[in-house]
Formats: sequence, structure tokens, C-alpha cells
Amino acid sequence: MKTWVKRIGVGVLALTALCVVAVFAVDFHVRNSTADRILSVPEAAALSDVDCVLVLGCGVNPDGQPSPMLADRITQGINLYENGAAPKLLMSGDHGRADYDEVNTMRAIAVEAGVPASDVFMDHAGFSTYESVYRARGVFGAKRVIIVTQQYHLYRALYVANALGLEAYGVSADLRPYANQAPRDQREVLARGKDFVTSILQPEPTYLGDPIPLTGSGEATEG
Repeated sequence: MKTWVKRIGVGVLALTALCVVAVFAVDFHVRNSTADRILSVPEAAALSDVDCVLVLGCGVNPDGQPSPMLADRITQGINLYENGAAPKLLMSGDHGRADYDEVNTMRAIAVEAGVPASDVFMDHAGFSTYESVYRARGVFGAKRVIIVTQQYHLYRALYVANALGLEAYGVSADLRPYANQAPRDQREVLARGKDFVTSILQPEPTYLGDPIPLTGSGEATEG
């Protein structure tokens, strides 16, 4: 009996070790395969025929103000637009319920900064990195994009975009230090593994809906 218990214990330890190795191997692959797609603002502005700057959403405070990370993503997106990197901004985030709205906050800040409302599109159903990228292609018709988020998150976003057939580049929105970054970095290792699998399976997002071409006006996405 003790021999079987010992064998089972060894087997569990071996399986656990294998899983840990696999997680870190995938993490390395995702980061290594996308690192050369992360550009500076001038490098991104020198690209041609980019359909949009895709700004990925994150936390909005109860008073409607963006979290520091989201504020910096919006600032960097506007910066790219003003430098001619792309003719449109696509603000993609969570607006899945009436009392929580990332995208209208993002749009309002961009318009207040002087970006024409017609050039600011909102994706109200960007509930995850994968869904934001999928819908940029499937709903808004994007083929060549610049993705804006913090660098730790850029690797995964770019990996998903590449898997979905987009030509994607990234610009970091790390404009300041952020509190509690270490736990985010740790969670991101697991998130990269999750989206590595999701990029293989390529499920449809929660919502698709009718096409909203970026060649039109962003005012079509108001609401």
C-alpha cells in the first residue's frame, strides 16, 4: 500500500513539474516571438497604411475617472494619433453593464483633447484582450493596427493579433510606475498561457454583430 501511495505521489510531483515547465515555456515563447513588434512612438508614426490605433481598456474608478494605467493608455493613443500613426482611434473595453463603462470614458478624454469625434470608434464589447483583438478584425475590419497598452500586456495582445491574422505593432503606455505591478506580472504569466490556447482554438467572442467599418464615422458607435 505504501509503495502505491509513494508512486502516486511521485507521479503527481512529476506532472506538476511538467505543467510548471510548460507554463514558463509558453510565457517565453509569447514574449520572445513578439518583442520585435514593440515600437517607439516615432517608429510607429513612420509606419504606413495603419487602419487604427487600438487602445485596450482597463479599470475605471466609481467616479468615472480612468485608473492610472488606463489614463496612460489613452494619452499614448492620442499621442500616436496626433503624430499621424493612424487616422482612427479604436477604444476597446468593457461596457457590459450600465454602471460600468470604460469606452465612453476613453472616448470623452480623446475628444476633449481635440481628436474629432468622427475619428474615435468605441468597441463596447471588448471584454478581454482576445475579444478586443478579434472584434477589431471581425467587426471593425482592421487589418493593420497599432496596439496600445502597458508593455507587460503588449506581448500577449500582439501574440493574439498575430494568431488572428492581423499585422500588429505595439507601443507601450508605461508613462509612470504603477502600484502593485509585481502581482500583475505574475498573473500575466498565466494569462499568456490561457491566450496561447485561446489563439489556437479561436472561439468567437461574446458578441460580434454587424460590421462597423473604420472608413466611416466613429459617431456610429455612440451609446
